[in-house]
Amino acid sequence: MTIAECLRWAKALLPADSANLEAHLLLEQVSGLERTTLFAWPERELAPRVVQQYRALVDRRASGVPVAYLLGRREFYGLDLHVDQRVLIPRPETELLVDVALGLALDVKAEVLDLGTGSGAIALALASQRPQWSICAVDRSEDALDVATANQENLGIKNIDFYCSDWFASLPQYQFDLIVSNPPYVEPDSAYLQQGDVRFEPIKALVAPNAGLADLFAIIDQAPKYLKSGGTLWLEHGYQQAERLRQRFIDLGYQGAQTHCDLQGLDRVTGAQWA
Repeated sequence: MTIAECLRWAKALLPADSANLEAHLLLEQVSGLERTTLFAWPERELAPRVVQQYRALVDRRASGVPVAYLLGRREFYGLDLHVDQRVLIPRPETELLVDVALGLALDVKAEVLDLGTGSGAIALALASQRPQWSICAVDRSEDALDVATANQENLGIKNIDFYCSDWFASLPQYQFDLIVSNPPYVEPDSAYLQQGDVRFEPIKALVAPNAGLADLFAIIDQAPKYLKSGGTLWLEHGYQQAERLRQRFIDLGYQGAQTHCDLQGLDRVTGAQWA
């Protein structure tokens, strides 16, 4: 088959709104050819092995497997991260949490904690932008930490230490200038779990009891022991959870609780300061 024939076949099977892009990405992956070559030489014959591998990838994508898992990578905050089914796929809206953290007036050598680091996306983005910060990143999943540490090595980022811990449980008593987290916040019975990429992602990284609030509340409740005076906690959350989180911050004695909206205008990141 030629390049053009392969792409035409794939686009008929892939999701209509992204078929052209995905068809090209998957063919680049198996052929090793650059996008410019695919466009410039549509009549070029592809080796049978490449065609076979391409068909297999397209079939998996047509069944719903996320493109990021098929490619083994996802771009986040300008970083090329390895991802697979051991970790959540980093979302564009999570970049808002990074933006908020980078916008804080912190010491040049601030100490930062990332809870539930997964692929390491948030910690690595912060570390790449603030190489003098000291960042501690934790996850309860050893598998996720394997992905995160591999990403750290691939990117050559030095200022992160990774630990296995269920939130704060295995951390030494230490205080940070900033704590950030994108914890599980989806309701267990949410229809969202039956849609798109999330069907293939680790369920424990998505779902939390108490209408998705259990882990968010646990972090808010425990964080004061780990925050310096004047330190702040910032959390990504579902768009309907901001008011409950702000009230939780207030009830526990935090100051200045506020929420930032994502690019769709939805409440997405809420935080407050521990006096």
